[in-house]
Amino acid sequence: MLGMQFVLVPAGEFMMGSAESPQVLAAAYPQLEHARFLDLADETPLHRVKITRAFYFGQHEVTVGQFRHFLQASGYRPESEADGTGGYGYNPDYDPSRSESGDAFEGRDLRYSWRDPGFAQDDSHPVTNVSWNDAAAMARWLSEKEGQTYRLPTEAEWEYAARAGTRTRYHSGDDPQSLLTAANVFDSDAARNWAKWRDKALPGNDGFAFTAPVGSFAPNGFGLYDMHGNVWEWCADWHSDDYYAHSPADDPPGPATGTVRVRRGGSWHTWPFYARASYRNWNSAQTRYTLVGFRLVRELGSYSTPKNVP
Repeated sequence: MLGMQFVLVPAGEFMMGSAESPQVLAAAYPQLEHARFLDLADETPLHRVKITRAFYFGQHEVTVGQFRHFLQASGYRPESEADGTGGYGYNPDYDPSRSESGDAFEGRDLRYSWRDPGFAQDDSHPVTNVSWNDAAAMARWLSEKEGQTYRLPTEAEWEYAARAGTRTRYHSGDDPQSLLTAANVFDSDAARNWAKWRDKALPGNDGFAFTAPVGSFAPNGFGLYDMHGNVWEWCADWHSDDYYAHSPADDPPGPATGTVRVRRGGSWHTWPFYARASYRNWNSAQTRYTLVGFRLVRELGSYSTPKNVP
């Protein structure tokens, strides 16, 4: 349904997180302030994780066209419209230093939503300005319509799929320059619109100043596209800084409770350092942002209606 393509990700084991020291990272990313390498405790300890069940994973991020089809068929209203506050977007005349929040993007504002992030998109681009709740709603609707279980990936499933058997910072290698053919991140094309961060940009041009049509870059070893860059991707898990220290080795589901949900992978506006496979970020489940989208898991087997799900 919706024209979504899925790739079978096999069961297996991998090393989750990172053991790289601040000194090693500082040498690899000399354009960044040293303090940025001291705030990565939630990536540790490096630990072995076993994914015991194969699963189907979206080959691409959910697109604008697919999300539109979901809304039209289901009648669901995304939070950016339902709560009357809108989303975030790019405005070349917006000055973050003059805004109360200091955010890089203008918002919340009703002019911005999944329909309009402030830059041109067509139906082949990844949808943005969707909340965790919006993504979960789409997964529930698909599950009920198709009789198969769709859901957001766990954080462990996401990193396992992103690495696709590699142990490097990116599925394309350790060198940030390898991202030019593997990911849509903050490079010289994007930096033209963000002069104050030009020194943080990946040298080179990938041809896209904002989002790119899904599948525009080389896939990883599992055949998945855009696992680094384009848009951040929601995961099912709550976030906890110390979860790795006590998480189960098999199929870790994430903390039982929390206040913010995990997002992974970086975006078109993300510096390469923050697009590493091990990097963890988070937002509230109600957050809708011009850099955030999602992709879905489809489980093997049939769907059974969960109890006590709103």
